[in-house]
Amino acid sequence: MASSSIDQIPSAAETLTSQLPSDNTPTSVEPIPSSDSHPTADVPMASSSIGELTSVAETLTSHLPSDISSAPVEAVGEKRKRDDEKTNLESSDPNLTPSPWWKTSLCSYFRRQGNCSHGSTCRYAHGEEELRQKPDNTWDPTSERGKKAKMSENAGKCDAEEEEREVLFTEDMMDENDGEEGCGDSVHDLSLSKCLVHLPRKWQSDDLKKFIGELGVEFKFAKKRRGMMVGFLTFENAEQLQSGVETLEGKAVGHKNLKIADVLPRATEKNQTKNPAKIKSAREAVTPLADLSYADQLEQKKASMMQWLKKLTRNARKACPNGKSLPEWVLQSREIGGLSCKLEGIIESPVRNGYRNKCEFSAGYSVEGKTTVGFLLGNFSAGVTAVEEPVDCPNISKIACRYASIFQTFLENSRLPVWNKFKNFGFWRQLTVREGRKPGVISNGEDAETSIAEAMLIVQVCTTGTDEAEVATEFEEMAKAFAEGAKASSPTLPLTVLLVQDHQGISNVAPPDCPLRLLPIPMSDNETTNQDQPTNVLAEARIHDHINNLRFSISPTAFFQVNTGAAEKLYSLAGDWADLGPDTLLFDVCCGTGTIGLTLAHRVGMVIGIEMNASAVSDAERNAKINGLSNCKFICSKAEDVMSSLLKEYLDVSQMEEAKPPSNANDDLDKQISSTEEMSNSEPVDDQSLPTPNIHEEHQNNEQKDSSSSEPERSTKLQFKNVVAIVDPPRPGLHPDVIKALRTHPRLRTLVYISCNPETLVANAIELCTPSFLEKAEQGNNGYRKQRRMGTAASARHRAKKMPASEPFRPVKAMAVDIFPHTDHCEMVMLLKR
Repeated sequence: MASSSIDQIPSAAETLTSQLPSDNTPTSVEPIPSSDSHPTADVPMASSSIGELTSVAETLTSHLPSDISSAPVEAVGEKRKRDDEKTNLESSDPNLTPSPWWKTSLCSYFRRQGNCSHGSTCRYAHGEEELRQKPDNTWDPTSERGKKAKMSENAGKCDAEEEEREVLFTEDMMDENDGEEGCGDSVHDLSLSKCLVHLPRKWQSDDLKKFIGELGVEFKFAKKRRGMMVGFLTFENAEQLQSGVETLEGKAVGHKNLKIADVLPRATEKNQTKNPAKIKSAREAVTPLADLSYADQLEQKKASMMQWLKKLTRNARKACPNGKSLPEWVLQSREIGGLSCKLEGIIESPVRNGYRNKCEFSAGYSVEGKTTVGFLLGNFSAGVTAVEEPVDCPNISKIACRYASIFQTFLENSRLPVWNKFKNFGFWRQLTVREGRKPGVISNGEDAETSIAEAMLIVQVCTTGTDEAEVATEFEEMAKAFAEGAKASSPTLPLTVLLVQDHQGISNVAPPDCPLRLLPIPMSDNETTNQDQPTNVLAEARIHDHINNLRFSISPTAFFQVNTGAAEKLYSLAGDWADLGPDTLLFDVCCGTGTIGLTLAHRVGMVIGIEMNASAVSDAERNAKINGLSNCKFICSKAEDVMSSLLKEYLDVSQMEEAKPPSNANDDLDKQISSTEEMSNSEPVDDQSLPTPNIHEEHQNNEQKDSSSSEPERSTKLQFKNVVAIVDPPRPGLHPDVIKALRTHPRLRTLVYISCNPETLVANAIELCTPSFLEKAEQGNNGYRKQRRMGTAASARHRAKKMPASEPFRPVKAMAVDIFPHTDHCEMVMLLKR
């Protein structure tokens, strides 16, 4: 304390001396000794020095002018205040004008603690009542008025965007007349039509008519849809138009002023001179890379896959626990340009044009308002509902295009309406064409259609509010149109199965259990007809395709790779990387119709397929019988529900369990397993000769098989030295429970991940390949709410914190496979080991 005082006083004395007038400088004041000559440890000497220096300071102060001596001396360390703050904020003089920033921000101490030590003299507002607007006419963003202003600003931006989007499609929306009389003739006379912008979202046509009627405006037709900010008004003549515009322009509606805009003509009309929004063609929407050479397409996809591998490395660094060293593969990524593993390259598709064996065509209206069967030109969320024919899409086969054209011609004369996405009403919704190719035939370009041997047509409808007799008549005429169109084509189109799917949802994506109805296909007089066959035998509603000399039976809703030629290369690559052998147990997760497991069954000891689609599991069992494969089992269940128990059952069999009697065949898991081991010595059979399965007989056979061959089966489980899992999940990726089961089982050392969505591959690989946390992460609702706002990679990092202690996998290598030429999509195969 004494030392600091000694150091401060000479400085204060020098400051005061410098402020003295030259003629008033005292001559009798002795020089102030330096604080260095006084040892700080000697307290008495320091005390006397303080007294002497204090006397000197008083003497100096007495010689100062009155205006200087009366000025307050600021405390050491206190922040100096601006002149306007000293004058305006702290002065008690009521005549002084306060600072423009006075009380324009909320006091943080008052907001957090409910009080403030400054009281009424605080420059910040204590509550919303004291808060003032800032000089720039804005409010404190933390205040209620500031938050409301921000929300209004954001809403205004959204409204402006929606206004621009909706006005561009006004004429299309006007065609949806909702049964109004007289609107059909007026929508084409755009000179007498106007668009009303800034209407309340909750208004409908009746509200708009009432509002216009109260203003005394005469009109012919008014249209307004709930949820949109635009309405449409059509007048009888030019005089009504001019009078109505003068009355409505700028009229206050709610908190906004009404705006009158012209109805834009369609983008395809010749009189269109300016179109702010460019509507894509079907070729641009479905095959955006079609105008590039195939070599450029491959380079672009390869570069995209490399970016995803780099993203995996970056997120793996973030996901590693604090205090743990980074995995070796993350450290080695610097040597290969930041990639999580080496990208071996990209495999070309053997067929590049007309390669899709499954095409889904939407039924709707073109930009010109014509009934069309084809592809949507954009997203419904963007206000685009126009459909265009698929004739310019190079990935669609000519057979599929031809059937779409036949269906479109039929809909033009149909008595039932086409599905309307705005109204969620209509009958005809979608046409799906599935094709089956001949064995061993891979053709490209013009000859691609010669390799197609079978075709399945699935027409999706919505029968809500329709008459059964009228629907039955329409179905008969439709079947006749397809049969005649297929026969009239040159060459003749194959037509194997015709089905109707009754779906009443909003989206065209129907659930797997959506009801199906098999329609008879009329034949000519000199051909065998199937009119007398029952129409409810869905077991025969299937087509066939071939992969690696194996024949696959495909039901209407079962998954099958859309590019058969590229799928052969994909599955061969997965088998080569998995290091398979006779002592290998292969888990085919998300197996679909069993294509991966069945094509690799001859290279492993046993295959266990898991699929949640019951019809696909039935196809997999049938495919195993067709090809005479006896070492395959297929389970109909969600992988997350049975994966953990299956790993324990087939890998964790101890000597004590081996001596136990076999479990009862009525167990839940055994009920789900359908084995084909009893056919080990049978020859390949044709699935068309197979009888309709009898559930009761199959259950008895399974009981006999389990009771007679349970001991050999138990010993079989112990002979697998190598355990491999191949996963081919849908676009959302693997369920977290499946990832946990794969990650925590120590016997599973090799995992081959086939992904059609690299984003979810990165997310799943984060959970599989990052170290476990030593301590269990905190769980709670707050963390769950935060996780909902995360991206896929961030959510995966969050879930990785809860992963039980286990040895992580490491990415070894990756390969891109071009399953979808002319599009920006690509399959990725990644080998994971530990």
